[in-house]
Amino acid sequence: MSAETAARPEQGDGRGNPGAMRPTHVIVCGLGGLGLRIVEQLHHRGDPVVVVDDDRGHGRGAHVLETWGVPLVEADPTVPGSLDTAGLDTAHAVVCVMAGDQGELRNLHVALHVREQRPDVRVVTSLGNAAIGRAVSADPGPGAVLDVAALVTPALVEACLLSPVHALDVAGTRFVAAGTTAHSRTTLRHLYGDLAPLAVTSEPDGVTHLCPSRDHRVGDGDRVTVLGTDEELADAGVEATTAVPLPRRGPTTRRGAGYDPDATHGRAGVLQRAVAAVVALGRESDRGLRWAIAALVGLLVLSTTVITLGYHYPDGRGLGTVDALYFTVESVATVGFGDYSFADQAVWLRLWAVFLMLAGVVTTAIPIAYFTDMLISRRLSATAGRRAASASVGHVVIVGLGAVGVSVAEALHARGRDVVVVESDPANRHLPRARALRIPVVFGDATTADALRDARVGRAAAVAVTTSDDMANIETGLAVRDLLGERRPDVPVVLRLFDRELARTVSRRFGFGSVRSIVELAAPWFVGAALGLDVLGTFPVHGHAFLLGRLRVDAGSALDGLAMRDLSLRTRVVALRRAAGHDGPHPEAVPLEHPPRRDTRFAAGDEAFLVGPDEELLAVLARSRAEPTASTRDTTGPGAR
Repeated sequence: MSAETAARPEQGDGRGNPGAMRPTHVIVCGLGGLGLRIVEQLHHRGDPVVVVDDDRGHGRGAHVLETWGVPLVEADPTVPGSLDTAGLDTAHAVVCVMAGDQGELRNLHVALHVREQRPDVRVVTSLGNAAIGRAVSADPGPGAVLDVAALVTPALVEACLLSPVHALDVAGTRFVAAGTTAHSRTTLRHLYGDLAPLAVTSEPDGVTHLCPSRDHRVGDGDRVTVLGTDEELADAGVEATTAVPLPRRGPTTRRGAGYDPDATHGRAGVLQRAVAAVVALGRESDRGLRWAIAALVGLLVLSTTVITLGYHYPDGRGLGTVDALYFTVESVATVGFGDYSFADQAVWLRLWAVFLMLAGVVTTAIPIAYFTDMLISRRLSATAGRRAASASVGHVVIVGLGAVGVSVAEALHARGRDVVVVESDPANRHLPRARALRIPVVFGDATTADALRDARVGRAAAVAVTTSDDMANIETGLAVRDLLGERRPDVPVVLRLFDRELARTVSRRFGFGSVRSIVELAAPWFVGAALGLDVLGTFPVHGHAFLLGRLRVDAGSALDGLAMRDLSLRTRVVALRRAAGHDGPHPEAVPLEHPPRRDTRFAAGDEAFLVGPDEELLAVLARSRAEPTASTRDTTGPGAR
């Protein structure tokens, strides 16, 4: 759909025709996998959406938008006027999820621009830099700053630890979603009492039932996930603790280096690799080396100029610039061939030759010393990483030290697990964070067996593949599986994939039990924040993304007066805090009703905590909001709280 078609922020009527949009809508900047999933959830809920993106590589995404009748403004969101074309003046939320090398900078740019133009609009932006995120969050306007890596880390860590336990904080009370196995053919109520059943997977057919009734019958060996407090789980005989961490051995790696396995070919590929190598060398080099090289270049330029102006043959001819540069390098390197000489030159030029040779010795020796130190340090660092990893047993191997990888490494380290990282980029900006935790880093191509053997994958307790390249992650996962051999069923191999459909297909076709889609885990947070809903957490249950959400029932909303038994069958009300306590001086002191009865009715002002599949829960959360009247829209403006 062209920019002209989308110039007016009217939502399509489902056939690609504008003109049916309500007065307010959501603008999504970025049509990558995450952006498309956000648009999908908003569109299927009936929320009008306009997408702004200038990347012509999203042909599939553009086709999907056209099918849904969602307008696409093909423009750079950071360019003035592009958001106006998308209808910023009538939008109630702007979601910034642009990806790529400059994605975070562009997200920040758009967020700040929107905040200046529309202080009342809700701005939800993806930012991984904590300092910038805090600065943006300090703005009093509505919205949220979300770090995708932080959002998905808990699910990846739990998959690595084979932990069926997910701890949830509900208004200061610890609730736990714990996995267990049914030991007899009976009802869930008989086995687990008042514990809230979240999912049942029947064996051996593998059929999963989400949020089944307590009267649902299970068979012996069926996998069950239930929710309750620690005390309730203990009374029902359900284990609610995570795996006991292995003792720490205190690896000693401090730094390391490696190479980038670029797959480009041809002249352009050679040039690209050469430029990347120079950039990597510049980032890793010491400041003194850069000054020394600058001094050497300056000496060569100065001496070339002096010799060009001052050197003369007996017949009065001088040297050209190229010959002068040649003579300068010859003198600095002290390898004179006799073709040029200062013997017959003026005294001042011979004195300059003395200075040039002495200065040349110094300015060439210093860079050579720096280069030697850097190369030896890199070799020792790489060796130290392999040496520290060589004694590892029962550790977790993390492939890829990107934002997600380093976040997972830190979380596992905090739980007392030994971690070994496999990384290919010597200039990785997250290396200092790994060094600070003294985590061994093995450098190499993780798609090959050598690097994986150096990381002791064969003796690992788990492997998490977390690079930003889906194809590389699949290839690495298959290489890890081959290397594990007979231990394959006992060692979880966790793959981070971006596309959720690809994640499901890979899990089904290749037999990986722990494939996590970044899009599926992160999208509900952005959707909830864009709608002004309180999403408190997300976690996987039997391969499905579940949300923990908090809502406050508005007077006149669809939930006001609704009995809990009439709520969506695929959601569970974890706890309820009655409205009577919100008006007091300490509303947090009002006790939670847990578990609430099925005949309990919601009332205006009640605060409820719910859990369920992402799309179901977002729909219920939205029903807690009263529809604004026309006069309210006119006086408060879109996005007002």
